[in-house]
Amino acid sequence: MGDDRSDHTKDRSDYWIERAEYDLETARAMLQTGRYLYVGFMCQQTAEKALKALIAQRGIFPPKIHDLVRLAELGGVIGVLTAEQNSLLDELYPLAIESRYPSHNEEIAKMLNDKRSAEYISKTEAFLQWIKAMR
Repeated sequence: MGDDRSDHTKDRSDYWIERAEYDLETARAMLQTGRYLYVGFMCQQTAEKALKALIAQRGIFPPKIHDLVRLAELGGVIGVLTAEQNSLLDELYPLAIESRYPSHNEEIAKMLNDKRSAEYISKTEAFLQWIKAMR
């Protein structure tokens, strides 16, 4: 029988993973409908919540921030990310902020097409699986 703290920490971490999986499914649905702006946003949300699962696992309440690199630091994985994972976090981070402001939507929409959106989903899925294996 585990202690209450470890059970509570596991529950919080599991919660963030479940939310990340939900967001990844939403990204897939947005790809199906051609809503590429939201594919990028939901991939960013997936990565953010996956990293928050690692933070919660450490017994820390995840901060209300969107900076993926900072979350990776707090989750204890910044030093073990591959170059591809670092690149993914760098590419996804602005999508959380810029997709919320209409002045940036047109620029992002030009960048996100069917192929690029599918690549983001594939890379984000691999990142989520990696995070799950780290737990």
